[in-house]
Amino acid sequence: QVLLVESGGGLVQAGDSLRLSCAASGRTFVNNPMAWFRQAPGKDRAFVAAISRTGGSTYYEHSIKGRFTITRDNAKNTTYLQIDVLEFEDTAVYYCAARQTWDLDNYDRSYTWQYWGQGTQVTVSS
Repeated sequence: QVLLVESGGGLVQAGDSLRLSCAASGRTFVNNPMAWFRQAPGKDRAFVAAISRTGGSTYYEHSIKGRFTITRDNAKNTTYLQIDVLEFEDTAVYYCAARQTWDLDNYDRSYTWQYWGQGTQVTVSS
């Protein structure tokens, strides 16, 4: 079992930067690929970014590539999502996710991720 706890969300202004954190516990974190999804009001949960077990491979939703950066620190059992030049459309609840397998097949599909955090709200004022 993996317990994931997100933090770092809040109310920010358009153009600001924010770093979200996801602390993992419960099993050997270094064995798990990690991802971030987000859910805007009235919309389905959508893929944002994913990272391999070692951090050597990263994947992004195409529309946000360049403003978002996913990283991980396995020594701290923590995954991060840096968001730069925040836009009003980035307003959402951001969730981190972990999977039981070591691969990153279908990384953009939420059903392929078995463990989820409770989410952290990011609100961007224009």
